[in-house]
Amino acid sequence: MGEADSPSVASVIEARNLSLTFETGDGPVHALSDIDLSIGAGDFVSLIGPSGCGKTTLLRVIADLETPSDGSITVNGVTAEQARLARAYGYVFQAAALYPWRTIARNVALPLEVMGLPARERRERIARNLELVNLQGFEKKYPWQLSGGMQQRASIARALAVEPDLLLMDEPFGALDEIVRDHLNEQLLQLWDKTGKTVVFVTHSIPEAVYLSTRIVVMSPRPGRIHEVIDSTLPRERTLDIRETPEFLDIAHRVREGLRLGHSYDD
Repeated sequence: MGEADSPSVASVIEARNLSLTFETGDGPVHALSDIDLSIGAGDFVSLIGPSGCGKTTLLRVIADLETPSDGSITVNGVTAEQARLARAYGYVFQAAALYPWRTIARNVALPLEVMGLPARERRERIARNLELVNLQGFEKKYPWQLSGGMQQRASIARALAVEPDLLLMDEPFGALDEIVRDHLNEQLLQLWDKTGKTVVFVTHSIPEAVYLSTRIVVMSPRPGRIHEVIDSTLPRERTLDIRETPEFLDIAHRVREGLRLGHSYDD
């Protein structure tokens, strides 16, 4: 088992004693409590736990979309707000969130237009990132002309187009069928290997977390706490067949036990 406060190589994300409480009309909701977590450069870290355990909330805190009530967080050595303003991360949502009236190329171009990049550089980045996600040739298609899996790949290309060091992914494949999900898991690993990005990935799926990750953060129910951090011993290059190996099954068992001991199934 890894330690939540043991960074690997250079630290990209550092959370210390981080807590978040939402004030509602029915009283306070304690979403996160005393989170200590270090994520190193080039890591692929999955956050797994029951619904309502704070996985997405923690991701949103990293992205400066939520502000912690207590504790601290840094991204690339600066505040989460400074990292957001510097476009240090790309964010991939549960739904592809593509504009239906824009072509795939123009959807990928949107953040580049906001950044004010010249047309030539926009074209180069669009072509480069659509190729990374195997969507070259679909530039002029509209989202409704693509499958759900292809739409999510376009969403990943859009997130990568700003050239971030960090990719934040909130259950991007959760709504897809198992065959498509497996295929996109393989493609995501290949993309991670090609780009060397640091990835933080939210999932409910134990096999997905084990297959993709270098480290798996097991969270307990609200208020969200880190129950355990499990380091993967699997090789970096993995095919889906690895899911049948004793090493994979052992890690999956440890994750399942961590969820059980964290009382995640009481939710």
